[in-house]
Amino acid sequence: MGTTAAGVASAFLTGAAGALPSRTVAVLEAIKHAILTGELRPGQALVETDLAEVLGVSKTPVREALKTLAGAGLVTMNPYKGAAVRVVDDEQARHVYDARLLLEPEALARAVTRGHDWRPAHAALTRADHALDQAERSLANRDFHRELYAGCGNPLLTKMLDDLRDQTALVSVAAWRHEPDWLLQGTTPSWEREAAEHRSMLRAAEDGDAERAAALLRGHITSFAARNFVEPQENQKV
Repeated sequence: MGTTAAGVASAFLTGAAGALPSRTVAVLEAIKHAILTGELRPGQALVETDLAEVLGVSKTPVREALKTLAGAGLVTMNPYKGAAVRVVDDEQARHVYDARLLLEPEALARAVTRGHDWRPAHAALTRADHALDQAERSLANRDFHRELYAGCGNPLLTKMLDDLRDQTALVSVAAWRHEPDWLLQGTTPSWEREAAEHRSMLRAAEDGDAERAAALLRGHITSFAARNFVEPQENQKV
C-alpha cells in the first residue's frame, strides 16, 4: 500500500465505517469515500490486511468490498499485483462523459417536465459553496447532479446514472488535481466556473424550462471534458 495503515486512518475512513449497519457495506462506503475524495490516490495499492487493520474488520468484508468497487470501475484487480485504485486515462474519461452526455440531460428534462422538488439541489449547492476543501466540494457536487436526474421517473435510468456517478467523481478528482495553478495565472479556478453553471441549470429547472436546463447541462458536461480530457464523441467533428 502506498501509505502506512496509520496514514490511511482518517476521519473519512473511520467515520464512514462506523456509520452503516452492514459491515461489508460500511467497508465498501469507507473505501469508496476515500477514493472519491482523493485520499486514496489513483494507482495506489489496496492491501487487504492494511485496510482491514485500519477499519477494524477481518479481510473478508474488505475483499468483498474491493470486488464490488472493481465492478463499479473504481478499482482494478490484478491476479499478480492485487487491487489498486483505478488510474484515469483519456479513454476512460471520454467513455464516462459520452455516456453522461447521452443520458443525464434527458433525465433532467424529464424531471423538470414531471415537476420536482429542487430544495435538495439548493442544499447541495450551498454545501459546495461552503466546502472547506476539494473533497467536500466533490461530494456536494455529486449530490447536486443526482438531484438533477433523481426525479426523472425512470428507475432504470436513475440506476444507470448512479452507476456513472462514481466514475464521474473519479474523473473529476483527477482533473482537479492536475488543474493549472490558477492563482499564479490569474484565472478563475474550474470549480468556480462549474458552480456558476450549476446555478444557471438550477434556475432553468425551477423556471420549468426543460429544454434550456438540458441544454445548459449538456454544455456543462461537454466543457468540463474539453477542458480536462478530450471532447465527448458526440461533439467531435468528423
